[in-house]
Amino acid sequence: MLTPPRTVIRRDAGLYALEQALQRRGFARVAGADEAGRGACAGPLVAAAVVLAPGRRGEIAGLADSKLLTPLARERVFAAVHAQALAYRVVVIGPEEIDRRGLHVCNLAAMRRALAGLEVSPDYVLTDGFGVDGLGVPGLAVWKGDRVSACVAAASVMAKVTRDRLMVELDGRFPGYGFAEHKGYATAEHQAALDRLGPCVDHRFSYANVAAVSGAAQLPPRARRPADPGSDDSVGSDDIGIREPMGRPVPARGTVGVALDEQLRQQALLGEDVVMEGGRR
Repeated sequence: MLTPPRTVIRRDAGLYALEQALQRRGFARVAGADEAGRGACAGPLVAAAVVLAPGRRGEIAGLADSKLLTPLARERVFAAVHAQALAYRVVVIGPEEIDRRGLHVCNLAAMRRALAGLEVSPDYVLTDGFGVDGLGVPGLAVWKGDRVSACVAAASVMAKVTRDRLMVELDGRFPGYGFAEHKGYATAEHQAALDRLGPCVDHRFSYANVAAVSGAAQLPPRARRPADPGSDDSVGSDDIGIREPMGRPVPARGTVGVALDEQLRQQALLGEDVVMEGGRR
């Protein structure tokens, strides 16, 4: 039996070349997935999956990697993807889940849920950087996929705009950190505010810089988040503080966690996520 010739796609062939090559091979509906917020020390992790229409119907004016677009351009592309995509899904995972399960596990789970939640089942999946298994369809992890694949770029815009909007809302709940500007990333301005104000409930306590100012640096990463003040869990350090909305400090009592490498030995199930947007065209 003869094997089909290998398809070679040049990186300068354009943003739609990879999807078009897959469609010529019979994969009509190609989904792309990407995330936003992986490197932030505050706020949620947001993942998105998008299936664009084949051919010229699926071309989005101004589409590019979200990091290369201005905020205004991202908003325009977001609206265009929302209107033109065959299907899209956006999943949000909060910082408490990131602290409990670990960032990489949450990253893969969020992309998996976004892809599995698409109302149009894809024939092939492209992901940015990390392969996602358990989808029941073939897929490929593409290095810098948001710069070489249209559907991955569209997913990056959907995730980035959704997360930015959430961080602007968070800025109103927790004034003083500058979330509306730096979106929770560890900029010099954010670190200065963190040193001055201490962490709020939307910070990621498993991160070293947050743990250092919370008084929990001596604990394992997944045991650093303070317990809910209304819970009965009193295990942990009494000197770990957390800031409530509008700056009211709450003495927290700690929580029970697991060692950082435990996730390498068993794949824990992630808690419920919040689907912010999803639809089919």
